[in-house]
Amino acid sequence: MTAPTGRRPGGGRDPALSTRLVLASASPRRLDLLARIGVVPDAVLPADIDESVPPGELPKVHALRLAEEKAKAVARMKPDALVLAADTVVAVGRRILPKVEDEPTLRRCMALLSARRHRVMTGVALAAPGQPLRSRVVETAIAMKRLSPEEIDYYASHGEWRGKAGGYALQGYGEVYVRHIAGSYSNVVGLPLAETRHLLKAAGYPLA
Repeated sequence: MTAPTGRRPGGGRDPALSTRLVLASASPRRLDLLARIGVVPDAVLPADIDESVPPGELPKVHALRLAEEKAKAVARMKPDALVLAADTVVAVGRRILPKVEDEPTLRRCMALLSARRHRVMTGVALAAPGQPLRSRVVETAIAMKRLSPEEIDYYASHGEWRGKAGGYALQGYGEVYVRHIAGSYSNVVGLPLAETRHLLKAAGYPLA
């Protein structure tokens, strides 16, 4: 998947942009979020890495490590480009919830999240030619309402949960189950915009 080279919404190629930007993620949500700050990657190249959780690895460490590994992996293939990578983790305590691909897993996750607080952490990493790897992790706290069996049944039939960490989409119907959120909303969707913008500007990417 490739975006118009060097272009940003509403205009032609920025003359200050001399380095291509590659997004190391296939997430359409991250593309949409980047567009909100006027960024359209020149290319999208998902990183192919092992995303399993080693025994004892903490959620924040896991999110940051995967983001950095994704950025490094794609930077090896595109050494002359800026490479932006991210990884989002949903955690209850020290427990990292899976990316949900089937209904039984969804139901287990929803039962665990019901009437509890959890954290969403996104690691963001940016590899730039001739520069040290830049990275950070952003955490958002969320309190979920108590979910009735009927609400879980309905959400299971909804379908938007597939492929989502923890099994729900804050930007979709899943938002109706959230009682409280403390921190970055865009972080929960998949990319903390303020921190991502800071990383890009620090690497010399032209942003207002």
